Amino acid sequence: MASEDHDFPSEGLLPKKETGAYSFLTKYPDYDGRGVLIAILDTGVDPGAPGLQVTTDGSPKIVDIIDTTGSGDVDTSKVEEVKDGEISGVTGRKLKIPDTWTNPSGLYHVGAKPAYDLFPKKLQDRMNKERKEKSWDPAHRDAVAVATRKLEQFETTTNGQDEKLEKENLQNCVDILSSIEKKYSDCGPVYDCVVFHDGSTWRACVDTTERGDLCECKVLASFHEEREFGTFSRMDMMNYTVNIYNDGNTLEIVTNAGAHASHVAGITAGYFPDQPERNGVSPGAQIISIKIGDTRLGSMETGTSLVRAMIKVIEHKCDLVNYSYGESTSWPDSGRVVDVLSEAVNKHGVIFVSSAGNNGPALSTTGCPGGTTSALIGVGAMVSPAMMAAQYSLMKKLPSNQYTWSSRGPTFDGDLGVTISAPGGAIASVPNWTLRGNQLMNGTSMSSPNACGCIALVLSGLKANDVEYTPFSVKRALINTAAPVPNIEVLALGHGLVQVEKAYDFLTNFAKEQEVKVEFKVTCADGKRGIYLREPHHFRKPYETKLAIAPNFFEEHVEPEEKINFCIQFSLTCDVPWVQHPSHLELMNVERLFSVMVDHQGLSEGVYFTELKGFDVKCVEKGPVFRFPITVVVPSRVDDEIRWEKWFTEVSFKPGQIHRHFIKVPTGASNALLKVESTDKEKNCRMLLHAVQNLPQHQYTKLEFEKFITLSDSGESKHAFRVEENGTLELCIAKWWANLGDVILNYSITFHGVSLDTKKPVMHASDGVVRYNIRANLRREEISPNISLKTLVQPLRPSEYKIKLLPGTRDTLPEERHIYALEITYNFHLDKGGEVTPNCSLLSPLLYESEYESQLWMLFDSNKQQVGCGDAFHGRYTVKLEKGDFTLLLQVRHEKKDKLEQLKDLIVQIKYKLPSPISLNAYSSWQKTFEGKKCNSLILGKGVLQPLFVAPLASDKIPKNAKPGQILLGTMSLLKNEPLTEVSSVPFKYVITELAKKDNPKKDKKGGKDKGEKESEKKEKTKDEEFTEALRDLQISWISKLEPDHSLFDELRKQHPDHLPVFTARLQALDNHKDRKKYLGEIIDLSKFIISKIDQKELLSFYGMKSDPRPEAATIKSEKDKEKEMLIDSYFRLGKAQVTVLEVKAKEELDSEGLPSVTTEDVKETSQNLQQWIDLNDTKVSYFTMMYAQYMKQYGRALKILQKSYEDKPTQEIEVNMIKIFKELGWDHCVIHQENWLHVRYPKSYRPF
Repeated sequence: MASEDHDFPSEGLLPKKETGAYSFLTKYPDYDGRGVLIAILDTGVDPGAPGLQVTTDGSPKIVDIIDTTGSGDVDTSKVEEVKDGEISGVTGRKLKIPDTWTNPSGLYHVGAKPAYDLFPKKLQDRMNKERKEKSWDPAHRDAVAVATRKLEQFETTTNGQDEKLEKENLQNCVDILSSIEKKYSDCGPVYDCVVFHDGSTWRACVDTTERGDLCECKVLASFHEEREFGTFSRMDMMNYTVNIYNDGNTLEIVTNAGAHASHVAGITAGYFPDQPERNGVSPGAQIISIKIGDTRLGSMETGTSLVRAMIKVIEHKCDLVNYSYGESTSWPDSGRVVDVLSEAVNKHGVIFVSSAGNNGPALSTTGCPGGTTSALIGVGAMVSPAMMAAQYSLMKKLPSNQYTWSSRGPTFDGDLGVTISAPGGAIASVPNWTLRGNQLMNGTSMSSPNACGCIALVLSGLKANDVEYTPFSVKRALINTAAPVPNIEVLALGHGLVQVEKAYDFLTNFAKEQEVKVEFKVTCADGKRGIYLREPHHFRKPYETKLAIAPNFFEEHVEPEEKINFCIQFSLTCDVPWVQHPSHLELMNVERLFSVMVDHQGLSEGVYFTELKGFDVKCVEKGPVFRFPITVVVPSRVDDEIRWEKWFTEVSFKPGQIHRHFIKVPTGASNALLKVESTDKEKNCRMLLHAVQNLPQHQYTKLEFEKFITLSDSGESKHAFRVEENGTLELCIAKWWANLGDVILNYSITFHGVSLDTKKPVMHASDGVVRYNIRANLRREEISPNISLKTLVQPLRPSEYKIKLLPGTRDTLPEERHIYALEITYNFHLDKGGEVTPNCSLLSPLLYESEYESQLWMLFDSNKQQVGCGDAFHGRYTVKLEKGDFTLLLQVRHEKKDKLEQLKDLIVQIKYKLPSPISLNAYSSWQKTFEGKKCNSLILGKGVLQPLFVAPLASDKIPKNAKPGQILLGTMSLLKNEPLTEVSSVPFKYVITELAKKDNPKKDKKGGKDKGEKESEKKEKTKDEEFTEALRDLQISWISKLEPDHSLFDELRKQHPDHLPVFTARLQALDNHKDRKKYLGEIIDLSKFIISKIDQKELLSFYGMKSDPRPEAATIKSEKDKEKEMLIDSYFRLGKAQVTVLEVKAKEELDSEGLPSVTTEDVKETSQNLQQWIDLNDTKVSYFTMMYAQYMKQYGRALKILQKSYEDKPTQEIEVNMIKIFKELGWDHCVIHQENWLHVRYPKSYRPF
């Protein structure tokens, strides 16, 4: 029997021993984070999550909860006064004001918020399922059963029209319930919100009952005042808090955009008095939760949220920030948002800890800002044996390792990128709405809060002993005391694993050193923060550069005398012989220059990292005062210049082991094919394949290939990716850290090169046949040119713009630096539904490195319903739209108004995905473009140039909704064989110019007469006659524009007593009037008059003819069609008026004495007469049919008509009518469902930014 271990390895659940945090707390139990305030910039912390209520000394754990994204904002600028103890909510509900509320002004600010605007996607999905099962399905099943039973019980002894209609009505009820079920989509609850001032502070109440019973709802002040929170319902378990801004006009409802933040907070500072093993690293610390993950964007961070967050961090005087977020960046340590983050550190003393990124294992994959910004502490992720046992339940303990996915340095400008590492996994608290207490998460998102908690312990001890420190001295202490981990490279681990006690001792022992308030900025002559030699041109000769070093003082905390007296004598050292440098340097308060040379000529292929270190000669034991990183990546060449192939055989991999190969991409290469095969015949292995090339001022994702694969025994895998010629490619093969056992692989990389004479072809339709030259650069290649256009791009110019000063403190930086917002409006129309992607191309894809602090767009339909939202990374936000009119609002922010003025004419693109791709043919010769013999495939010899000719699209191939100046986007693939076909493609643009005019035959299809003959007929009238008719028609057109009591109609009636359009115009004007019910009598009389003037028998006789041989047949038919339309319209309006009279009399809405006498038989007769001329369900007359059916209580028939009308053109009026019928049928679940959708689909105003 195997030995059993009943003691759970709890120390690995939330690791503290690896960093020395556990031993530090044992030694200094009171330095557990007390006195330290940490800002958690993330998805929003749940105040109800386990372990996040109090600190070790009983203080509140969470000091404040803020949403800086704007996604929780509610416009509460509308003000209501109490009437009979109630106010009207924005939803239309009556809200009962409790007697216990105190409101001296008597004024209440009101707004509304759909719950799903506040809920993360995972909670929405759960709520959709549970609400349907609990609230919808039982009621709907019951309604279906009742409707079906009525239909089955309906028996008729006669086969009359009334019985047929009743059966149709019952059948429609069943059909509609079935249709509603199929189309069911839950918009979630919609809450009324009330804000008021109780005489001392602003308070808010969210009507979570959805009935207006505010006495059952929680009243909250801004969280920092009373630290209370509410819960929307027992079903969702989503806790929320509020903040109130702008004198009650803005309510901020704060929820979670995900579970991430609570987990991060639990790692940093969770406190479990009864389960100390589950404590966070610094259980005595307090936190503020700042939600920077925008729920509208699926928890993506924005420039707006980050700048607002730093305003709050400075306002609260936070000691630490943890930021477990980040993106790739085109250039490091630069940009508006980066500057704001750095300012908080360098000027306000905030220590900013951030994740380094989860995009390893290739080099130069650190994320921004954590791994690319000098002011921040970037944290990598390691996994220890204790974590492997407790968190991952591995069958075998392995040595400590860096997680395979943890990002590696250096940055593009040579900085190390990863400052330190910490344990990157934990089982920690998650929000209540997940219906879990805790869960396992891993990532540098988890290593960052672990390191942040470690630093909080250090600061707690320093504060308790009044030891002076700055962000600079803390970072230096962390670096100099970090512990190396065997077999983990510096570019992954950073300077080492954070060590709490050593860092504390360092800061205590060296607190009086003169560099405590100094950051040393060391850069090359070109401004780079390190030397990074990687590309082939770096190795032509030894690299020599000037280094500049300057002290940057902690401003406003340094006296002039300290700057004057500042002077350090440095001993300069480097631990490799291939770096030459001076031995000493004296630095005072001025920039100093010195030379450094890297002689790389003796280095073989591989990666080399070292640092030039500056030691204070007076105190060498405190370690380097400054460091300058130097990375050299020596690539190998491809020796096989026939196959252009490089093989790696019998390569052994242990769990977590990485093999890096640096290869100079051959001249002319454009693609690479990677083949990987396992030699193991017994087991599978999990491998991560990663290939990256660095391009200047591009994100590393520009030329990145990453694939996680499982190789079966003796299995093979092939993958193709793009490469850039003459650059250094890193090919990184890694065995997954948790994949046990060793494996031996064989793999090869083969380069292919096919190139066009232009890398991004752009073809103008007006250019005619366009020639492109294609060449096979490395070997004989089989090509198959194929141009596929998949997207129509519509450039949009602004319809209007405005620049406004943003109100309130949340948009005001320190020193009263107010932020301005540029809001631009764009309008566009879709003739057909489809997938649309808006793109502000000038600012994409820039976030942290952008010169502007934000770009956020929201897309609205014609009813002001938000249908989409996006930011800098436009490719992530595709919206599926129906046909119609749309408005796009774009907001860009900056504190300098003149910078925003530059963007007032900013063009955005609307990218519309075509229903099916359009093929554009390529031909091997100019002549073949006219013969139609396209080029399917060609064999190209090495170095052979082959022209390709592309003819413009035929008119019938251009999308019908395309306009001149719009662009078709797609790709032109070159290589024939997969998997190279896709990666050999280049982007292709086709610019649409003037479109071909549609054929306009001279012969009139209806009458057979040409235009000249018709004109001659018209000319038979005199000019006076034409003028008289034109004047009459103009006057008729004005009848509907004037009030009913105007004399124009009476004048025209006298002048033209037999001209029916005069009476038709009057009839339509009265029937469409806002006070239509006042004119029902006249509407009925006019309708009957018009009907009486039309000879229906003669009209029926005309339409009964098979053909009309008369020469003037076309003219006669046109006149008869007009008569028929007038007749149908008159019956339609007569029927509507008759039904309205019956409804008014039944409800006694008006004095019925003034109404004409109408009976049910009259309406029935009108309906039968109308049915002779048109199908009663036709859209022209279906409204009357619906009214009649509704009056006859045949609600199924009425609903069927409304449903069809809504499908043709959705309107609020139709939905309101449907709700009325649902109420009559007793389908209360449908009423609630549809009313909520009304609030979502037809908001009173656009959603605020």
